[in-house]
Amino acid sequence: MSSTLDLALLYLLAAVAGVVACRMLRLPAMLGYLIVGIVIGPNALALARDSAGIQYLAEFGVVFLMFLIGLEFNLPKLKSMRHLVFGLGLGQVLTTIGGAVIGNLMLTGIFMIIGRTWELTWQGAVGLGAALAMSSTAIVAKLMAERLELESEHGRRVMGVLLFQDLAVVPLLVLIPALAEQTGSALWIGLGFAVLKAAALLTLLLVGGQKVMRWWLTLMARRKSEELFILNVLLVTLGLAWMTDKAGLSLALGAFVAGMLIAETEYKHQVETDVRPFHDVLLGLFFITIGMKLDWRAVVNEWWLVLLLSCLPTLAKAVTVTMLALISRAPPGISIRTGLYLAQAGEFGFVLLSLGAEHQLIGAQWMSPVLASMVLSMVLTPFIIHYSDRIAMRLSSSDWLMQSVQLTTIAKRAIRNEEHIIICGYGRSGQSLARILEQEHFAYIALDLDPDRVRQAAAAGQSVVFGDAARAQSLIAAGLSRATAVVVSYHDTASALKVLHHVHAHAPKVPVLVRTIDDTDLERLRSAGATEVVPEALEGALMLASHVLALVGVPMRRVIRITRDARDARYGLLRGHFHGNDDTSAEDQAQVRLRSVILPPHVHCLRHPLGDLALHAMGVSVVSIRRSDGHVIQGNDQLVLGSGDVLVLAGRPEALTVAERKLLET
Repeated sequence: MSSTLDLALLYLLAAVAGVVACRMLRLPAMLGYLIVGIVIGPNALALARDSAGIQYLAEFGVVFLMFLIGLEFNLPKLKSMRHLVFGLGLGQVLTTIGGAVIGNLMLTGIFMIIGRTWELTWQGAVGLGAALAMSSTAIVAKLMAERLELESEHGRRVMGVLLFQDLAVVPLLVLIPALAEQTGSALWIGLGFAVLKAAALLTLLLVGGQKVMRWWLTLMARRKSEELFILNVLLVTLGLAWMTDKAGLSLALGAFVAGMLIAETEYKHQVETDVRPFHDVLLGLFFITIGMKLDWRAVVNEWWLVLLLSCLPTLAKAVTVTMLALISRAPPGISIRTGLYLAQAGEFGFVLLSLGAEHQLIGAQWMSPVLASMVLSMVLTPFIIHYSDRIAMRLSSSDWLMQSVQLTTIAKRAIRNEEHIIICGYGRSGQSLARILEQEHFAYIALDLDPDRVRQAAAAGQSVVFGDAARAQSLIAAGLSRATAVVVSYHDTASALKVLHHVHAHAPKVPVLVRTIDDTDLERLRSAGATEVVPEALEGALMLASHVLALVGVPMRRVIRITRDARDARYGLLRGHFHGNDDTSAEDQAQVRLRSVILPPHVHCLRHPLGDLALHAMGVSVVSIRRSDGHVIQGNDQLVLGSGDVLVLAGRPEALTVAERKLLET
């Protein structure tokens, strides 16, 4: 491909194909970018070359990645987790890099004994160790969120290490180019000079930069121009990146500082929303160019090296993190889980590896095997995390004991309860429900996975214990067979379905109430056995409507009756809504929807009562009727329709089509 347009179209087509394939397989989009880069690259189909223009675009992707990391930088959160971040996190990164250097020295000695030359210097080992020290924040955080483990003991440790890794990228971006430029004493002088430049520039930007940034963004926001605001955000980001680049540092460092400065202003969330599309597209290009560097022939010829580089670093990281967690006095089971969750390679590893190769610290012969091993470790991560509990129990005999103690604690708290209510999740909704139950003298026991919340609530005398409500053992220990009801107070459908499955299996007569955000999964939850599903969207709308009606002078009795009638009608109006062309998924097609039908003159139904049409027999109900004079009324069987009336029908798509044909018959 020769022209720029041809190359751009090829990259876009490859990116779309890769992301769609990974979404279908429930894999991270990043893996799709890497794979399509391999396929279209010079070492496979040779449809594209690693051109300078694409490299510049890919570098902008890294710039925006670091900008978002700076934007998400949260100083209070960092302070609250400082022991995990600067203890466990710092230890993991330094130990991994140090292990790479020691391993490199050992291999150098072995090769000297057998009369061969080992081709990786200690500077290259530092760069390679830095790349392998990173773990995948995107994959691990997503999997932990799905498993409701972000606030668990091992989840907090994992997130602390990931947070430090994100921060460690900043000095590593300064370190790797410095390692490549000098050797011997000149190296340390150059490295010290680079650190001084970085410190001076960062101090200058951070001391007075926040006030200037807030003033400037406020000035732009007052112009009330979205285009102008976005342009200024891009100008600030790329301007600071240019400044650090001219100072002999990296572009990414300036972007990180720009994100930190904006994070301290009230425009943080708006900026994050505006920049996210640029970040995602450009970062996708970066991962495609990384994939293009992988030579599949070298991977096939040196498959043993790929397996070795996949297994040894993964195992070494898992063992290292586990040992560091044990040193920090974490229980063995928690330590093993933390190590398993952080064993894989990460997104920033590709950035550091590419930087090392660019400065010739890492030889070209290493690129393909290392890239392939990093991708393989990331592909295996979901399976490792899925079996982490079994692995931890197999390796740690005390893990069984700890879980037994946990279940015993739950059982001791619930043993005296009869006809109590089990609250799954003790967040704001769970705590509000518990207060009402206490006022009405109903017994309850709450299960929650946040140890700090459980500790504080239990100290205050509230009936809450640490436990995973999505596990059958926890529910049984909480007295499921003696409970009056189970309430899922958090909005996580996957976990709620597990709770419903366990209740149905062990206590099918116990009713279960589930809280959701909207009606998206209403039918799935009801089909799984939920006695009632309470969508927050409906309850919020009802409260908003009641306040509006009260403010405009509607008598309070009537307001209460209106909201009561809406609840009596259940959530049919919420589940049914008008669909458009973008509602094309299988779930959208299966849901109840609304349809408006205008009755023209001379149709047959105008001469008959509404009840004679037997719409209910078709599975269709009449939500409301807008008469030709503009009044909206509720339909009844005796109502005679008139020309120009608009019927709002609720039902499934096929039934609505049949009903519309019947209404429009002449």
